[in-house]
Amino acid sequence: MGMKTGKLPVNAMKRSVFGQIRRNREEVLNGAGFGEDCAIFSFRPEAAAAVCVQEAVVALDRTSAASRAGRRAADAPQGEKLPGGEPRGSWHEEAAMSMADLIVKCANNLAAGGAEPVAATVALLLPETVEEPQVRALMAQTQEKCTELHMEIIGGQTRVTAAAAGPLAVVTGYGAAARGESHGPGAAAPGQDIVLSKWIGLQGTALLARRFREKLLARYPAWLVEEAAGFGRYLSVLPEARAAREHGVCAMHDASEGGILGALWELAEGAGLGLEADLRGIPLRQETVEVCECCGANPYELLCGGCLVMTARDGHGLAAALEAAHIPATVIGKLTGGRSRILRCGEEIRYLDRPRRDAVYQMPEPG
Repeated sequence: MGMKTGKLPVNAMKRSVFGQIRRNREEVLNGAGFGEDCAIFSFRPEAAAAVCVQEAVVALDRTSAASRAGRRAADAPQGEKLPGGEPRGSWHEEAAMSMADLIVKCANNLAAGGAEPVAATVALLLPETVEEPQVRALMAQTQEKCTELHMEIIGGQTRVTAAAAGPLAVVTGYGAAARGESHGPGAAAPGQDIVLSKWIGLQGTALLARRFREKLLARYPAWLVEEAAGFGRYLSVLPEARAAREHGVCAMHDASEGGILGALWELAEGAGLGLEADLRGIPLRQETVEVCECCGANPYELLCGGCLVMTARDGHGLAAALEAAHIPATVIGKLTGGRSRILRCGEEIRYLDRPRRDAVYQMPEPG
């Protein structure tokens, strides 16, 4: 059975929400709990607060009876009602994100801004078909990732509503940054090198490898498909952001939707600058190439979580420092004055366009 509209019952909140939350940051003086509607922080005098909000349709545990029924109903004709009343063709066709990945995305944005992630609030809007074990699984996954990133859950809201066709989550992340220090696009300047960490398309590759597993297995060996599906382990950019702050980074931007082309455009647009980049120098895993070829996706426009875009006066020095910390890094170009954003591929030149809709949203459902 699903749950009734409204706040979760007190016992369910105790078991499945607050029961999953652990205290792990000394900066949090007052955190999550019944009647605690405001969290209190204590930062060092030299620190400033950083805030980031991220939202997503999130994936529920599919082992429950309700989820199995939902999957069977997913084959219903367009317009037919699914369990809970939602019409066919809404959240089921979106690229649902895990709660763990949503927490990482929020922490990555804080880190790219030059902040150390400290805490998060989590708001869940859930459909009436949700079951308490699914809520508990969402919160347990959230706490596990927060523990890994040394963050604390300090509050939020959990509500069941008929208005939710699918499970929606909003995470607000809080971090501590050095006062007077900024690594946003405003810190970028003409002549700075553009450096990428790790590889592009990691998050999108993992998502496509899981969604189209059977199709990929019919074409590639199992080890390649499993490796691609496991790229989620690379999604955090906290290690490179910390190392970069110590080795001359100027601006940072967490690549995400729209792929690396979208991230480069956003960086340049935010800085009011142009750029020149070598398309052939952009780091790409072979697994990403194979998955994108099979699924018909453009790897340069594919979800790019796990890749941090950085600028530095000495990009090669920054890349060497990251490599010494066992973080792959590549210099791919420079920022320029003016507004021209040029991509070179050998003798061919193209101009960078505004970000397009991410490739993962253009994929048909597996048939």
